[in-house]
Amino acid sequence: MAVSAPVGIDELLERVRAGYTRVGAEEAYAASRAGALLVDIRYQALRERDGLIPGALVVERNELEWRLDPRGSHRAPEATGHDLQVVVICNEGYASSLAAASLHALGLHRATDLVGGFQAWKSAGLPTTP
Repeated sequence: MAVSAPVGIDELLERVRAGYTRVGAEEAYAASRAGALLVDIRYQALRERDGLIPGALVVERNELEWRLDPRGSHRAPEATGHDLQVVVICNEGYASSLAAASLHALGLHRATDLVGGFQAWKSAGLPTTP
C-alpha cells in the first residue's frame, strides 16, 4: 500500500467538498420539504444550547455511517436506500463536510452538507425548537 503525502485539514476539506455540491440554509430547508433527510450530527451540548431542527434525524457523528448505511445492521429506519438525499448538519459546516464525504464512500451519492451548519440555518430564521 502506497503512503500518500501528509495533507492539512484545509486542503482535505477543499478536496472532499470538490466531490459534491454543498447547499445553503434555504436550499436545505426546501430539500427537506421535498423529502430529503436532514441529519444533525452536533454533539448533545450544542443541541441543548441552540435547539433542534424540527424533523431532523439526530445522529452523533461517531455513529453516522452505521446509522445511515442502507445495508447496515444498525441502520436507522430513515436509511431507506443509496439514492436517499441526505443533508448533514454540524454546528458551522466543517465536520459535516467530512461526514458527507464518508457517506459518499458508502454509496450515498446524494449526500451533501449545509454551508455554515446549524448556525447558518438559525441565522436564516428557519424553524428550530428548543
